[in-house]
Amino acid sequence: MQPDHHDKPLSADQHSRVAALLGREPRGLRAIPVADERGEPLVIRVASVVDDKPFPTLYWLVGTELSLRIDRLEAAGWIARLQDRVDASTSLQQAMNDDHARHREERSRFLSDAERQLLNDKGMQSALDERGIGGISEPSRIRCLHTWYAAHLVTPNIIGQLVDELLAEGEYLATD
Repeated sequence: MQPDHHDKPLSADQHSRVAALLGREPRGLRAIPVADERGEPLVIRVASVVDDKPFPTLYWLVGTELSLRIDRLEAAGWIARLQDRVDASTSLQQAMNDDHARHREERSRFLSDAERQLLNDKGMQSALDERGIGGISEPSRIRCLHTWYAAHLVTPNIIGQLVDELLAEGEYLATD
């Protein structure tokens, strides 16, 4: 599974597959940056402006199996466990800050001139500038493993690396 940083127009089949995976029509769908070896979408990229409003969550995890495995991690209490590790580590906090900064730059590169103008005209640019991975405004909070992992599959980040370790160890099977 390799990220594809080049936007290609989505085919009707790809669009339909994403809609099926989401269970609804995708809003602001722009690309499938990560797919598995069969071409099945794992991560989608959505517009940062949807219905003339800022939409800070750039990447969505749509792969069924990966989403289920991360659901299990969350259900087993891993957000809180990882948050405890972050809270106790200035190096993890700094890595998260760096990841958010890279993500904001990446999201900014995808904004069209028209989207940028609209956000500036409406005084809403800060809704993107002040939010990182998954639309998070508190840089040392995890909130959701799915959004961190979706972003990680495109551009590696520290929380995604920790999730990789948990998935490799089969930790999603653990319960409290």
